Amino acid sequence: MRLETLAIHAGGEADRETGAVAPPLHLATTFKHGPAGERIAGYEYQREGDPNNDRLRSAIAALEGGAAALTFASGMAAIAALLESLPNGSRIAIPDDCYTGVRALAAEFLPERGHTVSKVDFSDLQAVRAACAAGLDLLWIETPSNPGMKVCDIAAIAALAHEHGALLACDNTFASPVLQQPLALGADVAMHSTTKYFGGHSDVLGGALAFARRDGLFERVAHRLHVTGATLAPFSAWLTLRGCRSLPARMALHCANARRVAEFLASREEIERVNYPGLASHPGHAIAAKQMRDFGGMLSVQFRGGREAALAFAGKLKIFTNATSLGGCESLIEHRASVEGPNPVSPQNLLRLSVGLEHIDDLIGDLEQALG
Repeated sequence: MRLETLAIHAGGEADRETGAVAPPLHLATTFKHGPAGERIAGYEYQREGDPNNDRLRSAIAALEGGAAALTFASGMAAIAALLESLPNGSRIAIPDDCYTGVRALAAEFLPERGHTVSKVDFSDLQAVRAACAAGLDLLWIETPSNPGMKVCDIAAIAALAHEHGALLACDNTFASPVLQQPLALGADVAMHSTTKYFGGHSDVLGGALAFARRDGLFERVAHRLHVTGATLAPFSAWLTLRGCRSLPARMALHCANARRVAEFLASREEIERVNYPGLASHPGHAIAAKQMRDFGGMLSVQFRGGREAALAFAGKLKIFTNATSLGGCESLIEHRASVEGPNPVSPQNLLRLSVGLEHIDDLIGDLEQALG
């Protein structure tokens, strides 16, 4: 079954009781059981599982080509559950360019468990090889990365990680399984902030982990989720599953629009650099073309005039909205350094764009008028 068909039908079986084609919404927090706790219909308490999360988990596992998946209240809850399920004193490598929440987790919370965290440029295989040789338990990668849009070779890094006895986890949020399937390339875990492209409408928070194997790591993370309670609400699971059905169609237009936006901005003298793996000038273009079906709806741009020029441009836009997050129908833009807290690491001249589903002529027109 091809992915476009799978996205519509995975987790979408007709309701057995009514024949309803749209999955029913089960809001119950508790379920009837027998006198000795016998589970009559497989459920006991919402934190331990519910029908809507089960449907979503089966869909995400199918789309990622995994053996199993878990869903969480947010993307950060998913990341924290995975990294905190590693044995105390684990050695973890994160990208030199990555989501600010991962950097905060690494700096503030993982050391409490005795974990040591190092930063690696995963686009440099020599640097990855050296980091693995020095000793690692888990490599955490983003490709494309947030917000610099760096690309790393998932298959090559997976081989290096496994050669040295380490696990590989990949944040696949920017690409979605429609464009990239890390598990098929050798990764052990794929993570999603389902808030983004899976939800697709900027109205539902969530996260997910897809596992290549239903092994001890999966069981430890599932147990942590059960005990600590960072569970995804049934209505959020229902909305996210609904988003799955249109994900391939939406991603096609996100990609087509982003490519046109990237090409337009790359032609402007005001722009110092466009970070988009779909451009032949991108240093990771060849790797992206090898491991991705298309190049995504995300890009970042850097202005020759520095922070002031970037903010002036963002302030003049009329269709692009200045807002955080990404992956919704509407186009968003954000000055990442301004929202990263007291110690920003993103370049001050960088704006991150989430290119939406509006007509491309309107988007280009908005960019053009803002450039003046």
